[in-house]
Amino acid sequence: MTSDNRTGPPTVGSERDMLRAFLDYHRATLAMKCEGLTDEELRQQSMPPSTLSLLGLVRHMAEVERAWFRRVFDDNDAPMVWSDTTDFQAAYDASRSTRDEAFTAWEAEAGNSRRVEREAESLDMTGYQPRWGEEVSLRMVMVHVLLEYGRHNGHADFLREGVDGSVGA
Repeated sequence: MTSDNRTGPPTVGSERDMLRAFLDYHRATLAMKCEGLTDEELRQQSMPPSTLSLLGLVRHMAEVERAWFRRVFDDNDAPMVWSDTTDFQAAYDASRSTRDEAFTAWEAEAGNSRRVEREAESLDMTGYQPRWGEEVSLRMVMVHVLLEYGRHNGHADFLREGVDGSVGA
């Protein structure tokens, strides 16, 4: 990692502003963990038998963004990016993936997620979560996706350290 260009979340603000800022901060954190690495380095897996890689995490987060924003609020039947069966694990297999492929999909899904949030009148807006078969609020979705990023950015620290010995953020 060469620099930390993330915009930190505000220390004071509305609930919506905080959720939006923390999501963008965590999105930027994942991108930062991948900064400056080749496709081969991004595909480098953690300790066997795990197949987890930084590129796999980017692909997985594209699926998470799609499943929780696009499928809940736009199109319940939208296919997943890398799985025909809603298998989130399929995204982790980045063995034939490239930075361009993974980041293009992830950035498109994050952009769609931002649009959904921006166009919603309130955090109380609900959509249908097809995997659960029930209504969920935008607030719940934003918190859930934020927690996904937090968890996976912890994995990204470990994976980046395995590639070049850097840790932090």
